[in-house]
Amino acid sequence: MEIQIQDVLRTLAKVREASPLVHNITNEVVTNYTANGLLALGASPVMAYAKQEVADMARIAGALVLNIGTLTEVKVEAMLLAGRSANQHGVPIVLDPVGAGATAYRTETVRALLQELRVSVLRGNAAEIANVIGEAWAIKGVDAGEGSGDVVALAQSAAAKLDCLVVISGQTDVVANKTLTFTAANGHPIQTRITGAGCLLSSVIGAFHAVEPNGVLAALSAVTCYGIAAELAQAQAPLPGSFQLEFLNQLHTVSAAEVQERIRFERVV
Repeated sequence: MEIQIQDVLRTLAKVREASPLVHNITNEVVTNYTANGLLALGASPVMAYAKQEVADMARIAGALVLNIGTLTEVKVEAMLLAGRSANQHGVPIVLDPVGAGATAYRTETVRALLQELRVSVLRGNAAEIANVIGEAWAIKGVDAGEGSGDVVALAQSAAAKLDCLVVISGQTDVVANKTLTFTAANGHPIQTRITGAGCLLSSVIGAFHAVEPNGVLAALSAVTCYGIAAELAQAQAPLPGSFQLEFLNQLHTVSAAEVQERIRFERVV
């Protein structure tokens, strides 16, 4: 499968035209920023956690995003109810394994969700993805620690073992399924200095997947457009506090011309 820049531009346009409903059961630390980021992009966020309604909400959503950042037993129950409904109604699920490997509870919860649900996309940093599949990689709290492994090989291994699309975000993002692998080099290191950049990316991938059934194209479009918005924001606002606000502005205004000028991705396999 070949992906061209025009495919990415069309996918971004579809998100803004369709304003897909993205159901988030997410990290309480970043709920507000995630909602604002999706709105800025052009999507329609909903944060619904109550077990009495999550199945109904997932059924009508364009995508379901499950994020274990602030994990509780009640939230896991809601995730399973929502996920089963999403599977039943053909709604793609994006799972963000925040802090997998930091505690046994987080790691076991992610593995249980992957076993119980058909997850479309698993999006995390290298340490999280490695720990999900039982490979050694340092993790510090909920952030990736030092690691010298091959991130492309890690993504490919995880995709094969879990039978889903895997997105590893970092200095270079990797998008891999069992047969295809792409790398993307857009973004800026300042993204690691604000809370919620990864969590919002998972929800943005959900928004793109809601309008584009091809998961590889959806994820690659999301990470490249997201990274370009970060580059543009950092140029205007180089400090973390101002960057966080300017990033929302750039998600809203990033244009096809800017994407075409800056986009950097390549197919590895």
